Amino acid sequence: MYLSVTEVHPIENYQLLLKFENNEEKIFDIRPFLEVGKFKELKNEDLFKTARLSFDTVQWANKLDIDPEILYQDSKTIKQ
Repeated sequence: MYLSVTEVHPIENYQLLLKFENNEEKIFDIRPFLEVGKFKELKNEDLFKTARLSFDTVQWANKLDIDPEILYQDSKTIKQ
């Protein structure tokens, strides 16, 4: 089972400030993904900043999304 994303805010250095359904807040760094497939498009900072909540995860204007389980597991906790 995974936790749904309930809030997303793109911040500096290609990072996402995320809040999950358990109210935990984390920061996810997308930079390791920027050389992989369609994620390369997110090097365009304007596109990266289009990150928004879509169902239970994050989606960008180019229809790219990312598994909420990856977002949770690979993020650094800032508030529990």
